[in-house]
Amino acid sequence: MKLTKLTDDDAAVLTVETLGFDAEIIGLTSVEGIAASLRRAASFMCPTSPGRIVDAVLGAIQPIHPGGLTRDDIADMLDQLIASGDLLELRHDSGRTTRLLYLAPPSYIERSPGTYLLMGVRPFGAPLIGDELAAGIEYEGPTRVLALDTADPDKELHERELQAVPKERWVSSPASEAPADLIGRHRARLDVAGEAGHLDDLVLLDPASKVTYYRGRWRTPAAGDTGDFVARRPQAYGADLWCLIRFEAGVAQRLIEFPVDSPVVPGRDEAWRYQAAVDALRGAPQRFRVSTTARGDVTLDFLLPLPGFAERYLQLVGLPLGKTQGALFSYRVPSAAAAEVATFLTDMLWMSQEEATSGV
Repeated sequence: MKLTKLTDDDAAVLTVETLGFDAEIIGLTSVEGIAASLRRAASFMCPTSPGRIVDAVLGAIQPIHPGGLTRDDIADMLDQLIASGDLLELRHDSGRTTRLLYLAPPSYIERSPGTYLLMGVRPFGAPLIGDELAAGIEYEGPTRVLALDTADPDKELHERELQAVPKERWVSSPASEAPADLIGRHRARLDVAGEAGHLDDLVLLDPASKVTYYRGRWRTPAAGDTGDFVARRPQAYGADLWCLIRFEAGVAQRLIEFPVDSPVVPGRDEAWRYQAAVDALRGAPQRFRVSTTARGDVTLDFLLPLPGFAERYLQLVGLPLGKTQGALFSYRVPSAAAAEVATFLTDMLWMSQEEATSGV
């Protein structure tokens, strides 16, 4: 048998084709390519920690695309897959708290008549849909959308062992409440929480930092820190844990772990909403930018990550655009839905709207 040495480009093309894509249309490090790589890795590795899946994908891509991606880039995409319903993140308490990822069951939700959002991952690399119907799947950022022009689309999907998810359950959101009320509930829990103890390698989200640059908001604790801070702390195995920690003069006093309200919600979702309440209450609400496209649609640019319930809402009404210039990620929505989306974001996350300087 003759061995042939592949160039980096040849290896990238082969990898993309293995993922089921046309390499002339989708690149290995595109949003769609990374999402597919994460789904494939998860299909063989789950249940496992988020960190192990991220490391597996990074280890596969870096040798053939050095310097093109960071670990944070892949971790961000994994978060989007969890929010999209492809993977489930569950909490385990067995002496120490761990968060493990599981494969979500193959399922679908009607996005609009004849158009369906596909979710879930089959084990061992098996395709979600493995016959001629797969040709109709469109990959939009981290999501997969299938258009069906048949008399009974539900029957077609059920025959392929996909479960229907009611729209009401998919877009279910936490109760609407004032920022002060949400913060007050968490402060009351901290008042009776146990002592934090010694915490190594802790990073916290600075509530006084600008809301326009997410990564720049994180820092190590300082000697003068006093108050309640969203924080992340590492553990020996698994992803970092999300916490709310009370500091006095730079010393951690009390600690509670997210999630607080729902055990099946990823901790970061509740942490991000709590921080949105803090920002709103201090008069510096998180923002989203709005611009109108040449086609008349509306583009929404986000500078900070959104909780999963908000991501799912946007996936139903809009098209994910991934990272765009000057934004962490963006969505394009029909102009008729823009006002409703803006109301949702201001009611549930207390965000403020600003007009972009130019259209997209």
